[in-house]
Amino acid sequence: MYKELKKFKVSNQFSFTTEDSLAEVCNASEGSGVFLVYSVGDEKELIMVGSTGTVQNNGTLKIKNGGLKDKIVEGHQFAKTGRKYSWPAQMKIEDISTLEVVWYETFNDKTKVIPTFVEGQVLQNFLDENGRLPKWNVAF
Repeated sequence: MYKELKKFKVSNQFSFTTEDSLAEVCNASEGSGVFLVYSVGDEKELIMVGSTGTVQNNGTLKIKNGGLKDKIVEGHQFAKTGRKYSWPAQMKIEDISTLEVVWYETFNDKTKVIPTFVEGQVLQNFLDENGRLPKWNVAF
C-alpha cells in the first residue's frame, strides 16, 4: 500500500470478475476520494488510479451524485460507456480474471485532503518506481 493512503480511515475493497455485476459487488461509498484498481493473477499489479470530488474555492466539496460508487460503476473508460460494461470487455481482451478495487474517502467530515492531490501522489510514486503510469491510466 502507498504510504499516502494509510491515514484515510474510511476505506474498503472488493473483487470483480467478468461474471460479476460491477454495480452489485462495488461496496464503495458515496463519498469523495480515490480508488486503485489491481489486476490479480500470478502477481498483483496496479493498473489504474482514479478519483472523484472537487474542492471549491471556499473549501467545500463539490461531489457528483453517487460519489466513489458511481464513479467506479458508471465512469467512462475505454469507450464512451460506463465501466460496468467496459471493464469486463477489457478484462477479456487482456485475459484478466479478477480485479481488486481498493477505495479511500479522502475528503469528509474528519479528513480534508483533495482527491486529485492524493491521486497525483500515488501516480507520481508509481511513475518514479516504474517509469510510466499504470496501463489503464491514459494520462494525468
